[in-house]
Amino acid sequence: MTKRSPPYSPEVRARAVLMVMDHQEEHGSQWAAIQSIAAKIGCSGETLRGWVRQTERDDGARPGVTSAEKEELARLRRENRELRQANEILKKASAYFAMAELDRPLKR
Repeated sequence: MTKRSPPYSPEVRARAVLMVMDHQEEHGSQWAAIQSIAAKIGCSGETLRGWVRQTERDDGARPGVTSAEKEELARLRRENRELRQANEILKKASAYFAMAELDRPLKR
C-alpha cells in the first residue's frame, strides 16, 4: 500500500488555522471566518474546521485526543498487529515442527 501525501502542506494548514484565529472577531462567528478563509485557500469549510478543531485540541482549548496521542495510538496498533502476526507464524512453525518430531522414526 502506498502512502499518499496530503493535498495541503502543514505550513498551509497552520497558516489557515492562524488566519481563522486572527480574523474570527471580524466575522459574526468562527464558522463565518472558516468559510471565508476556506474559500480563499481552496479547501472546503469542513476541512478547515477539522484543522481548527484539531489545533484547539492540541493546544488544550478543547477536550479530545491530541495529534501526538493519535500518532502514538496508531504506532501502538501497528506494533500490536505486527506482534500478533509474528505470534501466529511462531505458533504454526511450532505445530509444524511438533508434527515433524512425531513422524520421525524412534531411535533404538
